[in-house]
Amino acid sequence: KGPGGLPVGVSEKAVALLSSGIDSPVAAWKMMKRGVKVVFVHFHSVPATTRASIENARKLVKLLTHYQYNSRLYLVPFLPIQQKIMVEAPAGYRVLLYRRSMFRLAEAIARKERATALVTGESVGQVASQTLSNIRVINEVVSLPVLRPLVGDDKIEITGLAQRIGTFRISTEPYEDCCSLFIPRHPETRANPEHIRAVEKQLNLETLHRQALEEIEMEKFRYPEIEEKSQGKE
Repeated sequence: KGPGGLPVGVSEKAVALLSSGIDSPVAAWKMMKRGVKVVFVHFHSVPATTRASIENARKLVKLLTHYQYNSRLYLVPFLPIQQKIMVEAPAGYRVLLYRRSMFRLAEAIARKERATALVTGESVGQVASQTLSNIRVINEVVSLPVLRPLVGDDKIEITGLAQRIGTFRISTEPYEDCCSLFIPRHPETRANPEHIRAVEKQLNLETLHRQALEEIEMEKFRYPEIEEKSQGKE
């Protein structure tokens, strides 16, 4: 029995925020199943972390490319943004501010790619940033629709699908992701949008966002060919 669904590409293009964890590769695969061409964006904190998350992201994209035959992976350096947020923002808001910056950068890449949506692996209530209130706060910074194909699934369901499509083994290899690097002990679960906006205004992150976009690495993957690499803006 095949996976079912629609031919890849008949449902336009979306940009998926890809961590090295279990959820986001499954979310990307589910969008491919509905005919969406997926472009991948991975945020990393090198050199504060090892390159393990980057290598895991590459392995995941290489595997998922079997389902759409060619892919692009954007590697976004996120450490300067994280460091500024960690030093100058209230601890409870850190993860939400990380995610808001990630969404802005992913949307910039989506517009470059002429994609019409963003995709995440979020599931309601799974972690502090994925409460309904916090999802609303994160969403407000982008105008593109944000698709969450795992929104109602639990971890057992997501893990089962990851095992079936082959991403689970890669996703459980050791790595440090950029969000866990500076995570607070008591993150906010019901953020006030006005408070977040006020903090963000004081941070003035626009320059760091532009710098991150200028320093992106982009890699191309084809099945069954090996990946090709390019650096900087296209």
